[in-house]
Amino acid sequence: MRIDRIEWDGAHVRELAAQLRSLGPQLSEVAAQVERIVTDVREGGDAALREIAERLGEGAPHSSRVDPDAVAAAPGLLEPNVREALRTAARNIEAVARAELDARLRPAPVELPEAQRVEVREEPVASAGIYAPGGRGDYPSSVLMCCIPARVAGVARICVASPPGPSGRPGAAVLAACALVGVEEVYALGGAQAIAALALGTETVGRVDVIAGPGGRYVTEAKRRLSATVGIDGIAGPSELMVVADGTANPEWLALDVCAQAEHGEDTLLIVGSPDVALLDRLEELVIDLAPERPSVARTRLALVACAGLEGALTLSDHIAPEHLELSFQGADETVARARVAGCVFIGGGGATAFGDYAAGSNHVLPTGGAARFGGPLGPGTFHRRTSIVSISRSAATVLAPHVVALSGAEGFPVHGESAAVRGLPGEGSF
Repeated sequence: MRIDRIEWDGAHVRELAAQLRSLGPQLSEVAAQVERIVTDVREGGDAALREIAERLGEGAPHSSRVDPDAVAAAPGLLEPNVREALRTAARNIEAVARAELDARLRPAPVELPEAQRVEVREEPVASAGIYAPGGRGDYPSSVLMCCIPARVAGVARICVASPPGPSGRPGAAVLAACALVGVEEVYALGGAQAIAALALGTETVGRVDVIAGPGGRYVTEAKRRLSATVGIDGIAGPSELMVVADGTANPEWLALDVCAQAEHGEDTLLIVGSPDVALLDRLEELVIDLAPERPSVARTRLALVACAGLEGALTLSDHIAPEHLELSFQGADETVARARVAGCVFIGGGGATAFGDYAAGSNHVLPTGGAARFGGPLGPGTFHRRTSIVSISRSAATVLAPHVVALSGAEGFPVHGESAAVRGLPGEGSF
């Protein structure tokens, strides 16, 4: 792991935040390749998917659709403890998703003074495509994190795309997770071509209304490029972790937290901010010792930032707006956590990001690249569309029409005014 040491005096926080963000990958590096893939899939459909797979050295079965019988049988291929872990994680994720949905779905019409009524309703989209990444391993947790909120939201058709393994289809753990959440429409597709197929449709892959799920730079750029064609959960790119800690934090635990997130790949962004230089020194020593002993830990970059104080470290974190934020200092509590700008905040010594990645019940599909400034965790709302329902009574039309006439005339659209005014005339038409 490559370690950068930074001494920060608290000045120019925006510049430092931008410098730290620049340690991560840039989508522009893969934009041209993704554009070619999307164009190929748009024009060539299934044939293009097979050609892309061959070009990338992947298996290219005649059909990318995985046999539903193979999906149904997959749970029986898992070790019992893995199967039980999936069930526990699914139960907790569903409990959180249902609580979130209950908080959203209480539509009540607003009665306005002129006697019109406006109601904003949320309804599930018709179809959702879930991307479960692959490559270094299987990620059944991503299937749970995305499919369960979609199911809770009421989406009728849910399908999953995940890169094929040596067998020509996704691994047993991914297929078992699909079976656990009741998804039988599974495609052995990965990368930008999977996103293009879900967004555009091919002879085999039916297009969807929303695509959700994490991925690397190619997946992220494809989602960004196709976001005018299909709904997306956000630009969920490579993993990010920032830790704000003081001298009371356990450096051994933090070193494992950092190494754990580095398992996501070389593009992972890792930052620890602390006013305690001794803690940073010890953390550097531990990471240097631990990382080489763990083959799954990628050679990514870790920035250790010596801050003038905890408040400065928290301010820096808010400007970075990380995907994951661990608060490991004396006095860290829910009040401090609520004020933070981050996708998911973990409080205190027990707050390892790994719990959120798997079984705590929070969602691990989170905003990256600073998008936590305006976005949040994936949930049932990701799979809903909002509709305004407006009821205009005769009396409301009479009162509102002059205002519409005035405003539309000022904007150069007088027929808008006519359209409203005719409804405000007594005895004209039916309501």
